[in-house]
Amino acid sequence: MTIDLADYEKGKTFDGNYDKALAKLQKRLSHIQYAHIVHRRRAIVLFEGWDAAGKGGIIQRLTAEWDPRYFEVWPIAAPSPEELAHHFLWRFWQRLPAQHNIAVFDRSWYGRVLVERVEGFAREADWRRGYDEINDFEAQHVTNGTTLVKVFVHVTQKTQDKRLRDRLEHPWKRWKTGLDDYRNRAKRPEYLDAMHEMFAKTSTENAPWIVIDGNDKKAARIAALTAIADALEKQVPMEPPALDPEVEKVARKALGL
Repeated sequence: MTIDLADYEKGKTFDGNYDKALAKLQKRLSHIQYAHIVHRRRAIVLFEGWDAAGKGGIIQRLTAEWDPRYFEVWPIAAPSPEELAHHFLWRFWQRLPAQHNIAVFDRSWYGRVLVERVEGFAREADWRRGYDEINDFEAQHVTNGTTLVKVFVHVTQKTQDKRLRDRLEHPWKRWKTGLDDYRNRAKRPEYLDAMHEMFAKTSTENAPWIVIDGNDKKAARIAALTAIADALEKQVPMEPPALDPEVEKVARKALGL
């Protein structure tokens, strides 16, 4: 599938009442989570994108109304020495969701063909082999009934620089920035090449990429949450569960109904 990130740089503002739209989406997403619990379905929602693209803000709003017992957010950083001793997918197998759970990955196994490729942390033969390994890995889970939603949040260099300046100048945002942000920024052309090849080789029929224009945060959040809700709803029955007759009988007696 051909994806050109230049098509996602308009930064159009959200046209509508943001707070109402967000609340409506979060209610819808809460019902979707309940459906996964009731019907014992599992799902993975993964996020990739530029530093300061807004992934964390989207994830925060995605999970705001979810029951914390049935989802997990996995922030993925550099692998530990133990993880480096295994195949690169090993650490992700440890974090896959159980039945009736949703796993959210803030960065993912795509580090193999992005940061590890660009920064030279993986040999060329390894990251090139990674495309097929990733496709096989994802196909296994989709075939076994896991819903997989892959979201990439894109911003222009101008937008990224504005947000990096804000992190630098705001006392309570400084913890969010580090040397990696600027190392990656300096190699934007190389990352763009890697991203476009990643889309071409891993946006499959059963696991397509969803690209979000992140240049306006509110519009990006609504677009991302809508796309995620649509993708999750397609794979789980959305009928509410029937009330257990025995529970209803006891409850009505206890409550005097």
